[in-house]
Amino acid sequence: MTGTVATAGTLRILYFAWLRERVGTSEETVALPATVTTVGELMAWLQTRGPGHAAAFAAGGTVRCAVNQDFAHADAAVRPGDEVAFFPPVTGG
Repeated sequence: MTGTVATAGTLRILYFAWLRERVGTSEETVALPATVTTVGELMAWLQTRGPGHAAAFAAGGTVRCAVNQDFAHADAAVRPGDEVAFFPPVTGG
């Protein structure tokens, strides 16, 4: 994984497992639109970025998220400079 760092106005996004496969990358840095202030809004915006992103977030309710390495829900705030990770649910026994 590269050492991509989010800068002012940008967000570092990490994708894991089948999300990475659908998006086609393990990470990206994006300019955070002013209208995106929550994880849920970020997921909705990411779906508009292309067919891979749309496929990755089509099952939005099953995608898990962490903001700055803390688990987060759809209503959690995202801000420029944050690191947001998306991953599938984890099962165990």
